[in-house]
Amino acid sequence: MNGKEVLNKQKAYFKTHVTHSYSFRMQQLNKLEETLKKYEQDILDALKKDLNKSHTESFMTELSLIYGELSFFKKKLKSLMKTKNTISSLIHFYSKNIIMPQPHGCVLILSPWNYPFQLSFVPLIGAIAAGNCVVLKPSNYAHYSSLVIKTIITECFIDDYVTTCLGNRVVNQDLLDQAFDYIFFTGSVAVGKVVMEKASKHLTPITLELGGKSPCIIDESAKVNLAAKRIVWGKLINAGQTCVAVDYIYIHHSLKDDFVKACSRYVKQFWKEQSFLNVEYPKIINENHFNRLCTLLKDADILYGGRSNPDTLQIEFTLVNCKDWNHSCMQEEIFGPIIPVISYECLDEVIDTIYDQPTPLACYIFSQNKNNINKVLKCLPFGGGCINDTLIHVSNHKLPFGGLRTSGLGRYHGKYSFETFSHYKGMMLKTTLFDVPLRYPPYTNKFQWIKKILSLFS
Repeated sequence: MNGKEVLNKQKAYFKTHVTHSYSFRMQQLNKLEETLKKYEQDILDALKKDLNKSHTESFMTELSLIYGELSFFKKKLKSLMKTKNTISSLIHFYSKNIIMPQPHGCVLILSPWNYPFQLSFVPLIGAIAAGNCVVLKPSNYAHYSSLVIKTIITECFIDDYVTTCLGNRVVNQDLLDQAFDYIFFTGSVAVGKVVMEKASKHLTPITLELGGKSPCIIDESAKVNLAAKRIVWGKLINAGQTCVAVDYIYIHHSLKDDFVKACSRYVKQFWKEQSFLNVEYPKIINENHFNRLCTLLKDADILYGGRSNPDTLQIEFTLVNCKDWNHSCMQEEIFGPIIPVISYECLDEVIDTIYDQPTPLACYIFSQNKNNINKVLKCLPFGGGCINDTLIHVSNHKLPFGGLRTSGLGRYHGKYSFETFSHYKGMMLKTTLFDVPLRYPPYTNKFQWIKKILSLFS
């Protein structure tokens, strides 16, 4: 079945309005939760095959976020769906004003390979909760995970309501050529531009969850051991293949040596001496990405690490000494367990330099200095982040998650997912008991009266 046929079937199903009711949406969310738990072991096994993730890491970074999103909507869906009253000025006397959330219709979700379950099911849950039909297209790179996703969706939903399309870029192109009512894309900036161009042909609204080079600043007041511990942990989740992973570090020159030593200590503590041979250490998704990362390390001034295992596609945590942005590691998002480190003396110069780069999805600062923290937060544009930690802001569904400018468009998680997948219809219900004649033509001799009334009551 091609993309046009899939979409036509879903449009016909959406037109029945069955997806609009609270009871239907809750039934689907409960069914999805039951099916996910039924296939939990298959999910963990697929992630092990695709990315060599341990079961603990897989549950922590994939399933726990999915279950958290389901739990949120099971508690809050009824209140999110309510039509809400809002006030108006006296100009609109007498009227009742309401805001009605309604589903967009048929949604296309394009998910990536790095967190194949989380980044498929978290937006899917939001789209279902908002009352939409969904076509889900997971990445072809995470082969085993895509097959399990297909199995779960097929068992849980009818195709007219939610379906999964597997395949390569040809399938992606076919789907993007269709007139969906909303497109939600997670992936690279380059592909995001293609999605945006395709969506523009149908004026389809979109959310783009992209990436970029997310900076981490460690100032002279930072607790360097704790900074190293949390950076090593965050960077080695999924072997650095995370859109909000620390991509490069600016560190005050007085802490650089201590930081490198602390990182070395924590890598060994977490993963033993040869992390790249550890059976639980995540691997790079495929040979092309592995070779790309290894090329970045050629002729690099390595402060720590640098070893790899081509048989298992594992690369150890690596710190690269960089003097400026001319290094090859600073030319693109790394998306692996490599961190360029640049020492600095003046924080203002660091902020100016980062500001001039493409806007990152995340930013992190390790500091005990409130003035420095506030300066970074106020002066730098970025999607979100942490102070004195990395990555964990993503796990709080009460925070909006999303980028801006080159790192993305839109936001989701928790109530923000519901808002993303809903259109808020503003309606005014006007009384028929009386009618004010002043607004009707002819306007002869009415100008001053209308001007005064509008100025006074608007």
